[in-house]
Amino acid sequence: MPGGTNVSRETSTEPLLEAGRHGKVDPDFAAAYPGISLTDTPIGAAAQRASQVLHPESVALPKLKERRVITVANQKGGVGKTTTAVNLASALALQGLTVLVVDLDPQGNASTALGVDHRSGIASSYELLLGETTAKEAIQTSPHSPRLLCIPATIDLAGAEIELVSMVAREGRLKTALSDAALEEFEIDFVLIDCPPSLGLLTVNAMVAAKEVLIPIQCEYYALEGVGQLLRNIQLVQAHLNPSLHVSTVILTMYDGRTKLADQVADEVRNHFGEAVLRAVIPRSVKVSEAPGYGMTVLDYDPGSRGAMSYLDAGRELASRSAGVVGSVER
Repeated sequence: MPGGTNVSRETSTEPLLEAGRHGKVDPDFAAAYPGISLTDTPIGAAAQRASQVLHPESVALPKLKERRVITVANQKGGVGKTTTAVNLASALALQGLTVLVVDLDPQGNASTALGVDHRSGIASSYELLLGETTAKEAIQTSPHSPRLLCIPATIDLAGAEIELVSMVAREGRLKTALSDAALEEFEIDFVLIDCPPSLGLLTVNAMVAAKEVLIPIQCEYYALEGVGQLLRNIQLVQAHLNPSLHVSTVILTMYDGRTKLADQVADEVRNHFGEAVLRAVIPRSVKVSEAPGYGMTVLDYDPGSRGAMSYLDAGRELASRSAGVVGSVER
């Protein structure tokens, strides 16, 4: 223990928790145990992260010099793609950045989690793709944060694939709709585009509109099988439509530390993608699964849960990285 001070579990736990509850170090604790920081114990680190959720003003991230547009994609369903998109957005907004989530999945799950209206007929990503509305008209503010914006998806989007086929420049319609001029007044730092679990014109539009791809990978064997096909499709978009597209981030989701398989999959992903993989890992969590049912992200539903803290860590790590190429699809 730093400074040669011996502190028992019984004497150290309560001051650490108290410090986490108030979002600061208790001065009496600091005086009694010099040289000991909140992060010296696991429970202290947890208390510090919980205090960040409860007191976000103390951990505000600097504004970005350039907006980052990231497509959250994985052709396999059920890997935590939408969950990752909305919770990363919430984590970034909680830490002072303005984030726009573009829901391109006809199921509208991202819109539900952010608590925005996505009834049929309202201005949505469907009308945006067809040129019938503007981004300014379609953007809604989440009731959970003034810095958390969303262009919702309605059931009408299910027919967009067929309607886009006959349109001019069909692959670049989302990019045009999300131009710098269209989003200028919102001062957006991040645009996260949530894709459907397939490679159709909706996903292609998302990849053309973005420079970065974020891939959530479930810590199970079958999740690895679909990644190869996804990377080949990204290469095709690179070659023909968007040369600047690259895999910048990979995040491990639904991690269960009780199983050897989860560790094996995590090691395999880190060996394959290297520095593109975030250090923060998202655990399998009941709270993360429950939150959308209440129209919330896990950071709003249960800010002290392991899932919320993991997404908070992942958001901070994502924001601290540059938008440069840290992951290659040529593997």
